[in-house]
Amino acid sequence: MDDPPIRLYWKVRGGTASILLVANVPLTAPEERGGANATDRLRDDVGKGFPCRVGEDQYTRAAVVPPGRQGGDMDGRIGRREMIVGGAAALAYPGAMADGGRFEGKFLSGEGDAGYLALLDTCYSMLWPNGALQNLSMLYSPVWNGFVEGPTWGAWWIQNSYGPTYCGLPFFTEPYRTFVQNAQDLWFDQMGDGKRKGVHDWVAPDGCLCDAAAPNWIVYKQGDGNIGIHDWGVEFTAAGIVMQAELLLISRDRTAIERYLPLLERCAAFVESRRDPKNNLFLAGPAGNLLAPSYAGYRRPDGTYGMGYLTGLSVTCIAALDRLSELERLAGRPVQAGRYADRAKRARRGLSNVTTDKGYLIKALDPDGTRHGVFGAPKHGYFEAVCNHDAIAFNVVPEDQARRIYATMDSIAGLRPHGVVITNYPSLDDMYAEPTGLWQFGTWVNGGHWTTCEARMLLADLRMGGYAAARRSVEHIMTFARVFRTDNPLVQFGAAVYQPQHPINCVYDTWGAPLGMLRGLFEYRYGAETLTLVPHIPPEIMRLEQRFPVVWGRKRLYLDVRGQGVIRSVLVNGERWTDCDNRQVRLRYDALPDLARVRIVRDGSRSGRSARLLLPPCDLARNTGKGLPSFAVIPADDKNGGDLHAAFERVKRFHDAMRRSGLDETYFGTHAALILSYGKAMRERIELRAAGRLPDLPEASAHAADSSYTEAVGRLVDGLKADLERQRDGKAPDAARVFSLWQKSK
Repeated sequence: MDDPPIRLYWKVRGGTASILLVANVPLTAPEERGGANATDRLRDDVGKGFPCRVGEDQYTRAAVVPPGRQGGDMDGRIGRREMIVGGAAALAYPGAMADGGRFEGKFLSGEGDAGYLALLDTCYSMLWPNGALQNLSMLYSPVWNGFVEGPTWGAWWIQNSYGPTYCGLPFFTEPYRTFVQNAQDLWFDQMGDGKRKGVHDWVAPDGCLCDAAAPNWIVYKQGDGNIGIHDWGVEFTAAGIVMQAELLLISRDRTAIERYLPLLERCAAFVESRRDPKNNLFLAGPAGNLLAPSYAGYRRPDGTYGMGYLTGLSVTCIAALDRLSELERLAGRPVQAGRYADRAKRARRGLSNVTTDKGYLIKALDPDGTRHGVFGAPKHGYFEAVCNHDAIAFNVVPEDQARRIYATMDSIAGLRPHGVVITNYPSLDDMYAEPTGLWQFGTWVNGGHWTTCEARMLLADLRMGGYAAARRSVEHIMTFARVFRTDNPLVQFGAAVYQPQHPINCVYDTWGAPLGMLRGLFEYRYGAETLTLVPHIPPEIMRLEQRFPVVWGRKRLYLDVRGQGVIRSVLVNGERWTDCDNRQVRLRYDALPDLARVRIVRDGSRSGRSARLLLPPCDLARNTGKGLPSFAVIPADDKNGGDLHAAFERVKRFHDAMRRSGLDETYFGTHAALILSYGKAMRERIELRAAGRLPDLPEASAHAADSSYTEAVGRLVDGLKADLERQRDGKAPDAARVFSLWQKSK
């Protein structure tokens, strides 16, 4: 019989709630597992943040136990090996407090499970500079003034950015919206036209996007594997439509719509060229899928590979057509909108050909009728996760089918061996390569973990009520984030980083987890004239108030949901809003104020005061007058500290001038504010280290983690300078004025 676990109850600072910490430490042999000090070390580690260790065991989750419930029914709900250490104080943004079931964080407040609320607060904190965790602006490249996949991946990939970008767009205020658009311009400015040559002298068909792109460099096919047999990036193109159309539906920028809509129509025409009118499925060859090159296409009897019907292409195409139809409506083009809506409708009918009797979708159908991805079948009997979680995430299939798909996925334990989804289970048996090396099951595109996919899995989790699964997923990713190991993909079925040879990792995909969690709470279904909110709030949370804005054109929405169950009423800035039912709220753009507090009242709600609102990064850049951190402190031997400090001071003068001129919320004003927010973040990091609240890292990793702050500032400053210089003769509104303010800030 196993020895009972230690139960350690640790009080949250400033409150009365306790964190139940369970460590599977045998009490019968303390000398073998750290002796009597094991519990003390566990308590110390929790104060610093996870991961925490007792002996050789590592624990990564926590549960909040209200006063008076220490133990009891919690024992039955939490598995011995699954229980976990961390909790509100370890996860939340520094300064967060929990008291009697109430949580007050930096970015949200609420009542209920303080651990879950703290996790949500931490998710948003990863967007902006802070002292504890890596943030999105560390993935900025001044070369194209936009996001980059990572320091070891100097380009912008469609597959890798798909989940994080789609899930993050509702929260991307400036300058992040510009950073995303500039990165995506690498695809659209070099898209196939039947003439342009890309890498390997590939000349792609008109409308074809790519695997990845950088300035004057584009890869029109999946660039890894047996590239000689690869198809064009057809599902890449469909995903690119989804992201760009969603960005435009959110921004409602008429000038941008006029620019990009013709490009998106060309992309849609390329994808449409693959439709078989007989069955309304779409054909793709080897590596034509999104998570390429896991799809080999149709293996002909002679051993060569051709095109088969790829389910993921249908799913992603439907998501693209839904958004393109709404975008055409927004542009005042009803005929074109109807055309794309009809294409989406026919593609949905085609899914019946790749649906099993249990409701889930197979991976592919060969022209000869062979089905790939029928779980448990003697041949090709794996379950393909990607097309199935995407079908739920993007509302591609009806609600009842979505629930059947999710139930099937939930029943296959092998799909989430470490709490995060892998691409397929068990191993693929239909790749064009043997499952060894990089192709080995659990490593890359055959059963590895990609957090860009996890983003869409989280949307599916929350939409289907899988709140515990969503929590486990994000908490698992946080174990890497806390130690500056935001790498992707994750190998060993999601248990280890792909690039352990580097002291730290930072890859865009990883932000799919926090952003997927945030978007999944309300779905945010953007249309031509409406934004539909569908609350999916964990039942352990009785109140959730977001202090950060949701973006829609020039509108900024702050959401507040109270109670549980069905929706009883909705208030917008205190006034009753009637366009809602018991499940969702429909907001009309022309009826909303520019700043709207949207309160969703459900069963059992209680009234309460509203929290102070934030408009990042402007709010995050305040209080910089307390004195700038010494750039020679982080890291201590940074030789460029003096230069960065001088640049920082100039940016501060520029931002002050922009604020006095009423330009602080423009792109240039927010870019400057983002730089300034690093001042507070670095002071905070120094304070956290002094208080012993940062995880202990190996020396090289600690140095690299600290250096990543100054390096990010350096890149952001370089990019701002370069972009401001381009305003010297710029024709954009306020260009001359902005350039003049920059010149005067010397």
